Amino acid sequence: MIQQLVDHVLAVIKESVKAITTESLNSIIRIINGVSALLLALLPGNAKILEGIHGWELRPTFRGPRLPRWMENGASSFNQFIYELSVDSDNSSFEYSSSGEEDSDRCECPPSPASYSSRASDAAYTKFNRHQMNWIQYILLWILLPIKFMLRIPLRLLRLSYFVVSKALHVSREKRPPHLHAYKRVQSLKEHFIHRATDRRRGVVEDLHLGIEICIESIFDVLHKTAHLVLSPSKAFGALFSLFSSHGNGVKETRNSVEDAPTEKITNYESLNTDARTCQDVITDLGYPYEAIKVITADGYIILLERIPRRDARKAVFLQHGVFDSSMGWVSNGVVGSPAFAAYDQGYDVYLGNFRGLVSREHVNKNISSRQYWKYSVNEHGTEDIPAMIEKIHQVKTAELKLSTPDTEDKIDGDQPYKLCAISHSLGGAAMIMYIVTRRIEEKSHRLSRLVLLSPAGFHDDSNIVFSAAEILLSIMAPILSHVVPAFYIPTRFFRMLVFKLARDLHNLPAVGGLVQTLMSYVVGGDSSNWVGVLGLPHYNMNDMPGVSFRVALHLAQIKRVGRFRMFNYGSASANRKAYGSPEPLDLGEHYGLIDIPVDLVAGHKDKVIRPSMVKRHYRLMKNAGLNVSYNQFEYAHLDFTFSHREELLSYVMSRLLLVDPNSKHQANQMVAKLERNKQGEASK
Repeated sequence: MIQQLVDHVLAVIKESVKAITTESLNSIIRIINGVSALLLALLPGNAKILEGIHGWELRPTFRGPRLPRWMENGASSFNQFIYELSVDSDNSSFEYSSSGEEDSDRCECPPSPASYSSRASDAAYTKFNRHQMNWIQYILLWILLPIKFMLRIPLRLLRLSYFVVSKALHVSREKRPPHLHAYKRVQSLKEHFIHRATDRRRGVVEDLHLGIEICIESIFDVLHKTAHLVLSPSKAFGALFSLFSSHGNGVKETRNSVEDAPTEKITNYESLNTDARTCQDVITDLGYPYEAIKVITADGYIILLERIPRRDARKAVFLQHGVFDSSMGWVSNGVVGSPAFAAYDQGYDVYLGNFRGLVSREHVNKNISSRQYWKYSVNEHGTEDIPAMIEKIHQVKTAELKLSTPDTEDKIDGDQPYKLCAISHSLGGAAMIMYIVTRRIEEKSHRLSRLVLLSPAGFHDDSNIVFSAAEILLSIMAPILSHVVPAFYIPTRFFRMLVFKLARDLHNLPAVGGLVQTLMSYVVGGDSSNWVGVLGLPHYNMNDMPGVSFRVALHLAQIKRVGRFRMFNYGSASANRKAYGSPEPLDLGEHYGLIDIPVDLVAGHKDKVIRPSMVKRHYRLMKNAGLNVSYNQFEYAHLDFTFSHREELLSYVMSRLLLVDPNSKHQANQMVAKLERNKQGEASK
């Protein structure tokens, strides 16, 4: 009976401690969120900036305060326990549990606490004689309590020595597996922690709640076992005896027990990622086909070309992301709002490009250093990455169409039996222009039929003061920073996961998220893109978070400083002459006349990263060079082109792609042949 009472008291204290710590943590979070809301209200222009966050409120969304389980039904629950304990005629031990669930066969609680107390007193008095011997035994045990307490000290020392010996045996050749019970308990704890930690909606605050609960459970589990040993000395002596007896033949018994034990589920600790989804997971989960193609560039970088295949399609589209992005940006809005799925539904064979610079850092040289790996600029994106991916697309499409129609010799465009259009965003647009111009200078085929550029980079002299300060800092400190900071990325998996979890907290604490959104928008000149929301997307996880080379940032700073769209300046006339054949880098804007395909430029009126004036500069240069170029502008911010569901934009982009008819030339050739046959027939008559 005393043991049952102690168990219940421990359960009551445990639930009270949980409630107090949870409510304390929630109070701290409320204070942080409230202060953020106050600062957000004082900042100017926050209403326009917060347009990127849809449906935001200042009220935090975390678990609310809760009462301990023993108070869920009011204070009478403790009296109910006393009543049930006193009227229970069974002497079986009370099972320690924190679930708070009552057995169905127990009696219903009386209507008031007073009736509980009276019944408990009467029942205890009537049962005293029957349990008199039990009470005498408990009194003797409490008299021997100091002796029991002293016995715990050598027992603890023996356990410590036991673990030391076990560790030594594990290191030796004759390894000793852990004790089966301890092994199962550790595995169960790991499985529980991983199951809770892999919830992709969890942030740091939720993890704190989880960690606190696990610590409290562990502490009270130790207290519970200690109380059972103190109240049951026979069990303590039994555990001590089993400890000594298992020391001699523990290796054999443990091996046999482990062999006889059921196979435990192997835990993949990669799942500790908050959200480990890849572009492949998103595509296949939505029921679309998927194919991954590894592409090796001419300078040895291994990049990933992903595909939503239509193997018999004669029209294909290549989508290329921008800075701090990956192929995930083209599919992150699901079936309805993603350009990749929209193009596939229109009958296109879809290819998703990935620039070098993802965290995987794959290279043919497995021993390449980090500094050597990141030694590239926008030049390599446009002259190495894109050519390698487009040539791979050409090989794949040519081989597949030859297999599907082996008897045909129709060529739609030169030596290729398909039409390939390209859609690029931000830095991807600048790299795509560089690719076409350099290929035309080298008199090589670029294999493209149309180019759609969404807020393309290339000109940046019209930007805010923060970008101007960054340009000056990079230009002046480049010789030093290039050796100290080879790239801008988060180097370890733990910190990448932490960043993603903090992004989840910014969603759960909208006032804090709104404050971060506002400050981030100030940095980029007032752009209202959902910067906080983008950090919570799957491609910003501890596996695939993109990075940017220092040389790429320096290249963009050079473009801003000179006010022209040029290739990378290596810093000396001799180095530039070796790369370009001239002391100055190649000015791409002066060679826009070499572009021989239609170009569609799209700007965002709210885009403060690449302003519409900079996109219009591309347009004017192309128009003056005689290109078939169009310009359109939407009420979008910079990230809205890929990370927001924009039906108007998707309709416009698809209308541009549909202007390229893959069978137009083939049909024209058939019409010419038919006319010639008719003329020959008339001549024969």
